[in-house]
Amino acid sequence: MKIGFIGLGNVGGKLAGSLIRNGHDVTVRDLDRKAAQSFLDRGAAWGETPKAMIEDCDAVITCLPSPAASAAVLEASDGLLAGMSQGKIWMEMSTTDEAEVKRLGAMVAAKGGEAVDCPVSGGCHRADTGNISIFAGCERETFERIFPVLKSLGRRILHTGPLGTASVLKVMTNYLATANLLTCCEALVTMKAAGMDLATTYEAIRISSGTSFVHETESQIILNGSRDISFTMDLVKKDIGLFQAIADRAGVPLEISPKMVEIFDDGIARFGERELSPNIIRRLEEATGLSILADGFPAEMTDDEPEEEGYEVVRGGRA
Repeated sequence: MKIGFIGLGNVGGKLAGSLIRNGHDVTVRDLDRKAAQSFLDRGAAWGETPKAMIEDCDAVITCLPSPAASAAVLEASDGLLAGMSQGKIWMEMSTTDEAEVKRLGAMVAAKGGEAVDCPVSGGCHRADTGNISIFAGCERETFERIFPVLKSLGRRILHTGPLGTASVLKVMTNYLATANLLTCCEALVTMKAAGMDLATTYEAIRISSGTSFVHETESQIILNGSRDISFTMDLVKKDIGLFQAIADRAGVPLEISPKMVEIFDDGIARFGERELSPNIIRRLEEATGLSILADGFPAEMTDDEPEEEGYEVVRGGRA
């Protein structure tokens, strides 16, 4: 299968790299041609337009920062829809809105193509090694067609149901991750104020019922001081806003979610929308005059697990 990949940012670039590393025939495109050079050096081809890419490839993946960006790639005069035809596949790996991916998917289907929303979860460091998790929303027949591609991109792959279901679940997981980040920030600052050693605090959380994926990754970056997980406050705000929209449509009166949105609105107002998301802890550092740093923690996360071929996850275990 010949694969096109549009969007070579923090996550997309690592996913495209996994395709090339695993021997796929890949064509890449980004608004910044310079961002593509390292992929071209590794054997990828350059896509002149999204239309040309879908005409030449069996499937085109988009991994972009917002639903609006994906819509532009599909709906432009030289976009994917202009070149879409029978049997071609659009794979949306961005974190997006369920309603928007269904709207675009309907236009893909009208052209005879197939649409998949297949966002990833697990952090940039796991995207880099092909060990990230992937949700896939599409018809089962389509899932089986793209599975060889998905298992080169990620390790744990979950078919979530029809188009749109993967986006709903992805937004939910990002909401939970953000809640974990905020509680980790409050825990670390409170322990510092109480006179506890922060390295010891980290280990206490890690080996206890209080641990989480976010603690075991982002807390380390916070304590190092780099705060760099390649994710920014505006992207957090987008994701938790999408989750709040799902709850609003379903009539669920959430209590914690609106507060999280309020906290990130304040963080963006203080530090800027492109500030690294773990620096939301600066609100508490400034309020208390405390510096939440400790020796011995890494400046960035790396995945030390060997790359493993992906597999489908089913209820109750591994397929």
